[in-house]
Amino acid sequence: MAALGQRVEPVATTDALARARQRAALVPDLLVEARRVVSTVITGWHGRRRRGMGENFWQFRPYVEGEALSRIDWRRSARDDHTYVRDREWEAAHTVWLWTDPSASMLYQSNLGEVSKEWRALVITLALAELLSRSGERIAYPGVIDPFAARNGAERLASALVHSAGVPALPDIANIRRFSDIILVSDFLQPVEEVLELLERLAKHGVRAHLIEITDPAEEVFPYSGRTEFRDPETDERITAGRAELFAQDYRKLYLARRETLAAYCKRLGWSFTVNHTDRPASEALVRVHMNMTADMGYQGGVA
Repeated sequence: MAALGQRVEPVATTDALARARQRAALVPDLLVEARRVVSTVITGWHGRRRRGMGENFWQFRPYVEGEALSRIDWRRSARDDHTYVRDREWEAAHTVWLWTDPSASMLYQSNLGEVSKEWRALVITLALAELLSRSGERIAYPGVIDPFAARNGAERLASALVHSAGVPALPDIANIRRFSDIILVSDFLQPVEEVLELLERLAKHGVRAHLIEITDPAEEVFPYSGRTEFRDPETDERITAGRAELFAQDYRKLYLARRETLAAYCKRLGWSFTVNHTDRPASEALVRVHMNMTADMGYQGGVA
């Protein structure tokens, strides 16, 4: 719900063409901001390359007793008195899928937020595309662009998003294969049952999910008082509260209960759940997701 007096982007929620044109106009600025964010975290961002099954050379290391003799690199070993094994690089047979919530609720921006939720979500998504593609990962966006590997991942994804139309409210996961990762960037204000049903299907597919909840500070603290009109950006339904402050306590309980339900589900499956407030840097979400994607096992911490 958006309160009167709080900023909501002036686009009719039913006009899909207007939304598409607005996104297209934003893309140049979004790319600039995404690359600025990337520049603040790139030094600490390492890809998931490591030793394992594959065709590419990784490193030489000393032979350990018990390893197969066929793994010894005799040419390298002949250079000195040590015996060396040629390790190969692990090749991930999966893709990192990116998805940003296209719902009208993402247009919301209060006086407490620096940007709209949609702006922040798209910046994070494009920044992730840039970082992942620079690290040699394959990236994709369900229903928009198939898996690809390229150094200009953010630019290619942005171009695909500009030309996409009719993106569904929830991602189509039919083509996402086992062992892939998917990063879902949303306010997750859909009915919690719908989100859980999507997560259950991802789990059955053998996909690992990382959820980034984008929230405006006003949505979390409910700073409203006095006579206030709230509008649902999805349906345009309106509710007028004579004394809005009377709703604050119950609202906060419901809002946080939804978040805790999703976070608990992710924790149980070893997935990650991150919260990024629009009055905080986008880089915080990138760092958090990177920590979880590169972790050897399990979920790293609670709600961030």
